[in-house]
Amino acid sequence: MARLPLLLVIALLAVGVAACGSDDDGGSSSAEATATATAAADACAPDQLALVNAGQLTVGTDKPAYPPYFEDDDPSNGKGFESAVTYAIAEQLGFTEDAVKWTVVPFNASYAPGEKKFDFDINQISITPKRAERVDFSDPYYTAPQAVVSLKSSPTADATSLSELADAKLGVQIGTTSLDAVTEKIQPSSQPQVFNDSNDTVRALKIGRVDAIVVDLPTAFYITAAQVPSAKIVGKFDAPGGDYWGLLAEKGSSLTACLTQAVDKLKSNGTLNRLTERWMGGKAGAPTLG
Repeated sequence: MARLPLLLVIALLAVGVAACGSDDDGGSSSAEATATATAAADACAPDQLALVNAGQLTVGTDKPAYPPYFEDDDPSNGKGFESAVTYAIAEQLGFTEDAVKWTVVPFNASYAPGEKKFDFDINQISITPKRAERVDFSDPYYTAPQAVVSLKSSPTADATSLSELADAKLGVQIGTTSLDAVTEKIQPSSQPQVFNDSNDTVRALKIGRVDAIVVDLPTAFYITAAQVPSAKIVGKFDAPGGDYWGLLAEKGSSLTACLTQAVDKLKSNGTLNRLTERWMGGKAGAPTLG
């Protein structure tokens, strides 16, 4: 009869040991995860990065630098979407503002193969498979929505929702994602007019052949600022097939993972959303169409 309690004691001790082992394993896994995260952070510290110039973050972009991406043709003033994003990235990487140095890099030269004289380039550069064969990209810091552009004198200029555009004569360029966006999101009562190239599309807007055209938002900013000053951005809307922009680095750069880590942090803490709304949203003249 005395053996039963003894067996129970042994069994209970075994369970206790197993439970302790489980806790130790969990603690070990947690510690390993923390160590991995710490190691990744240490690898992205300024003194650990392989930079073009030690202690300095060299950033490339084109010249002239246009709004709303840069203001006053001066990337270093922190004004404009991509200037503001750059300084936010720099802060995540541990660089002060005065440690960020800008250099002029023509757009097409940025993604040409070969050695780079910058640490990363920011210039509305779309991430494409062909370009990714030659250079590295971070995770996207921006996805370009579609936008409706109308003459200021057109009845469509005051639309505040997509449903208000259903009966408008809309124009789009062939081969772009805008046609699918119009069909899926606006669902017009008549087929949109399709034009062969961007010049024909803009011309149709100018002469009133269409009430409005649908293009990606960056193109809309350019049209209203440079091509048709008498036009306005009625609004923007999300649609499938958006254009993804990434920070560009030299192929195989050890900095790429750190850039992605910084971009992802700015996404998770809401900084990118705030900068996008400030410089690319309603305050920039591109309200969201409901």
